[in-house]
Amino acid sequence: MRIFINILSLLILIGMIVGFIIKSNNPTIGDRVIGISILAGAFILMPAFIIYRSRGKKFKDYMLTNENLQKMKDFQKERSENRRRNNN
Repeated sequence: MRIFINILSLLILIGMIVGFIIKSNNPTIGDRVIGISILAGAFILMPAFIIYRSRGKKFKDYMLTNENLQKMKDFQKERSENRRRNNN
């Protein structure tokens, strides 16, 4: 998957560069090549990257549930208590 993402990002970058080069001679075709490269980046590369990076992670850890809010409050209390002890 990592190799696919690297190759695809390289192809999209090359496509954008080629689009800008073509745009100097033929603006219509150059704009189309740039647009296709951007669409490929948005609709193929970005979801593939998100799926690759989020594999094996628990989405519940990133959601604001009552349990996670309580953990955040407890962590903040501990942190403020540690700061008060260190300053005295």
